[in-house]
Amino acid sequence: MKRTITRFSASILTLSFLVFLSACNKDDNNNTPSDDIYNINATMSSANEVPVNASTGTGTTTGSYNATTNTLTYSVSWSGLTGTATVGHFHSPAVAGANASPLVYFNLINSGNSGTATGSIKLTDAQEADLLAGKFYSNIHTAANTGGEIRGQVSASK
Repeated sequence: MKRTITRFSASILTLSFLVFLSACNKDDNNNTPSDDIYNINATMSSANEVPVNASTGTGTTTGSYNATTNTLTYSVSWSGLTGTATVGHFHSPAVAGANASPLVYFNLINSGNSGTATGSIKLTDAQEADLLAGKFYSNIHTAANTGGEIRGQVSASK
């Protein structure tokens, strides 16, 4: 009889432990579902600037947008500009062919007429909607093209 009670107690204890573990709320904040991650990209050229200019410079913007945390992470690179980049940023909201105010200023790392910028920013819900609707663009400015030398409309896709 004593052995039966001990086995019964051990079974109850094991069952209680398993129920306790299953009831624990695992912190999933770092496990974003893949359908909440968007890839962003843009090809920058002078032909995309408004107004168009004669630069032969080119550039790319790549990165990702996490819709769970509202974090936009980006990497921008450029080359062949008329001179050193003076400023670069994302603008929004604007479709291709239209201009908008700067939204995010890039921390430029220049090397002559080429360079890079990386960073991340939290977007508001309205900014997220604009990003996913294609209303963000990235551009790089120089002294010769103060309104922008190269520009690319940002697209977001899964």
